[in-house]
Amino acid sequence: MRIVVIGGGIVGLSSAYALAEREVDVVVCEKGSIGNGSTERAAGGIRAQFSTPTNVDLSVASMEVWDTFEERFGTDIDYRKTGYLFLARAPETASALERAVEMQNERGVPSEVLDPDAARERCPGIDPEKFAAATYSPTDGFADPHLALQAYARAAADTGVDVRTQTPVTDVLREGQRGGARGEERVTGVETPDGRLEADVVVNAAGPWARRVAEMAGVSLPIAPKRRQMVVVGPEEPVPETDPLTIDLETGTYFRPERDGDALVGGHLTSADPDRDPDGYDRGIDFDWAAEVLETAAEWATYFGPESRIKRGWAGLYAVTPDDNAIVEETVPGLVTAAGFSGHGFQHAPATGRIVAELTVDGEASLVDIEALSSERFETGTERVERNVV
Repeated sequence: MRIVVIGGGIVGLSSAYALAEREVDVVVCEKGSIGNGSTERAAGGIRAQFSTPTNVDLSVASMEVWDTFEERFGTDIDYRKTGYLFLARAPETASALERAVEMQNERGVPSEVLDPDAARERCPGIDPEKFAAATYSPTDGFADPHLALQAYARAAADTGVDVRTQTPVTDVLREGQRGGARGEERVTGVETPDGRLEADVVVNAAGPWARRVAEMAGVSLPIAPKRRQMVVVGPEEPVPETDPLTIDLETGTYFRPERDGDALVGGHLTSADPDRDPDGYDRGIDFDWAAEVLETAAEWATYFGPESRIKRGWAGLYAVTPDDNAIVEETVPGLVTAAGFSGHGFQHAPATGRIVAELTVDGEASLVDIEALSSERFETGTERVERNVV
């Protein structure tokens, strides 16, 4: 059995590694360098505080790997479990967080609802007067995406995966007439500048390019590349390394500690959110945005006073779906999709890789019930929006 995985980010490499462990012949086609898309520009968050059951289940399954990552892969990924702290201002937001915690607890996640003063005990730099409630889970945290990606790349190569960088996929091959009804054709391989690669299954793990890959196979998937920015800030008051990753859900701003008192600060502050060209977007920061995001964070977190300074920053792409949930399925015969994670791809990569292997080798997923991640939800109106989006 031969599988071609399109995309050399962490979802693609996790999938390739899981497939190789099942003794499958795997080729990874990456159009640039490893992690060239979203992974190397991610914040590295790992959490189970989601509002939809499937995302919580993906997190719990992935955390089994993250918690033992160094033992499994021989790499220290600087995994710090300082928790996530979600902050709510409006009563309806607080109620939604409370419902989410109840669901998370049912799935074994030790999250809890906090009043504003208790939230300040978790993060001394917040202004409790701004908020109505909060939620916190001690098992959440963050890791270094670069180190994790390189570990997956080495593990994949060690298990026999043929990782081909600078190898764009120029077409997805299907038997029969293009444009037929869904399910009438089967994907049989891909075209690259180096020639054709025949495959029993092709895995679309192309992140921001996933919609284009699907179109090559004659499929329309609602996965949109959206630009997101982050800055490293030298705050007026040092941020303790023990602080959680802290999110103000109403303003959409967040921060987490970096080293030496610095903080990573981000947030999407405007309703304007055009699609971006993943081959040609600006990877630097907009300085007007940087000033605004820092001012917004300063309004609710005391660390970011007027003497704070922006040290550096970058922009990356989220591959976003209309309900902020991934698409994980066999989209048409021979084409497995694992994309559209809407900013959650890094943390869910360990579970996703195993699910891709199950779909490919066994014909169905067993690790997590992924029925809610079928793209058919957009046709039937059964999508369920993920509300805890960072």
